[in-house]
Amino acid sequence: MHHIYRTFQRIAAIAVIGAVVITGTAQFAQAQAAPEKKVKDQGEYDIFNQTIKDASNPAQQIKDLDTWTQKYPESDYKDDRLYYYIQAYNLTNQPGKVLEIGTQLMNRDLKQVFKDPKTGPQQVLTVLYLMSVNTLKPGVTPEQQANGEKAAKMLGDYVGEYFTAANKPASTSDAEWTKTKNDVAALSKAVMVNIAQRPGAELMTKYRTDKNVENCKAAEAAYTKALQQFPDSAAIAFGLGTAQVCLYKVQPDKISAGLFEVARAVSMDPTLGGTADPKQIENYLNNTYNQYHGGDDAGLKELKEMAKANPMPPAGFKIKSASDIAKEKEEEFKKTNPQLALWMGIKGQLADTGGEQYFEGTLKNAAVPKLKGTVVEGKPSCRSKELLVALSDPTHAEVALKLDAALTGKPEAGVEIQWEGVPSAFTKDPFMLTMDTEKAKIENLKTTPCAAAPTKKAAPRKK
Repeated sequence: MHHIYRTFQRIAAIAVIGAVVITGTAQFAQAQAAPEKKVKDQGEYDIFNQTIKDASNPAQQIKDLDTWTQKYPESDYKDDRLYYYIQAYNLTNQPGKVLEIGTQLMNRDLKQVFKDPKTGPQQVLTVLYLMSVNTLKPGVTPEQQANGEKAAKMLGDYVGEYFTAANKPASTSDAEWTKTKNDVAALSKAVMVNIAQRPGAELMTKYRTDKNVENCKAAEAAYTKALQQFPDSAAIAFGLGTAQVCLYKVQPDKISAGLFEVARAVSMDPTLGGTADPKQIENYLNNTYNQYHGGDDAGLKELKEMAKANPMPPAGFKIKSASDIAKEKEEEFKKTNPQLALWMGIKGQLADTGGEQYFEGTLKNAAVPKLKGTVVEGKPSCRSKELLVALSDPTHAEVALKLDAALTGKPEAGVEIQWEGVPSAFTKDPFMLTMDTEKAKIENLKTTPCAAAPTKKAAPRKK
């Protein structure tokens, strides 16, 4: 809701009133010239004239208008009087009154109410404009807002009809006229966009207070409907994305669509129509994406490009989570390095807090599939009865192989072997798993002859 009101403040500040609203005095002079309109008597003329004089004091002007209405309810100028009311109520910040009177005129067809070829088009534009800028102000009822939304749509449709060379004031440059046209069109759309996203924003505000995820579900539906109406709105895309991210804990599959919509908002307009700090919006995307998927700049760039080109993610769209990616890598590792993967699983359980229990209850004396490792050294070094083998890396021994018989030579260090064995002992610190095996079940073991023992010299004979 704060976002919506900031948006209202921005669009309401568009400096077009001076270009599109004719002063009361000029309007009065033109109204007096209209042959079909006449004041009933001098009294009405005096009130009319006083109303125009008090245009710079809207509070007093409203009093003048009330007096005029009471004394001359069926005046030829009653529609012009309503026109003055709208301007005065706008200047005194009474949005409900602006919309109430504007709706009365709009329901009668503004072009028929204000049909003077010289002043009518400008009056039509002013009524629609003032209704639009008052639509999002606090205190407006749902019914008034609906009428304001209708006025905003009519204003957008009327822009092309009004902003022509024939209606351009002589004192206004072509560049100013074009800018005013674009500003009014932008105002029209901004009002409709903000009305469309208001239900979703209210639900998300409610969620932040009560933490009820059902509000996120309802907000997702509201924002989806709004995005279908305004697919190029960064603000609506961001709102939808945050609602879907909110649903992650109860509906994990929503996170992909949520990140897609937030990325769309960032790629289109991270200021969300000039209402947000772009750095904060981009940081939200980066942090949420990295927490879920992991740091992947290339992947995030690709996501932004895809989202910018499409208001909704394609069917079956999914962003992998960091755990998904880790599992895929683990599965690939198991396929390409099955023996090492087996060992890493065993080692992980042994090194865990319940490692000793795991060894005694599961691993001890159990048949273990063939493992692969690198010989570090033999004990003793020659005619070894035990081999220290490294598995996780080539140098740090983790397994001690107890042989059924001593080797005939010295085992070569650095050679990769395979074996089958049965775990028989385990120490956690230092980490070492002892396995009993047979020499015949060790593959690729290489030995070198042991050096001959030095020959003892015979003691010299005594003469």
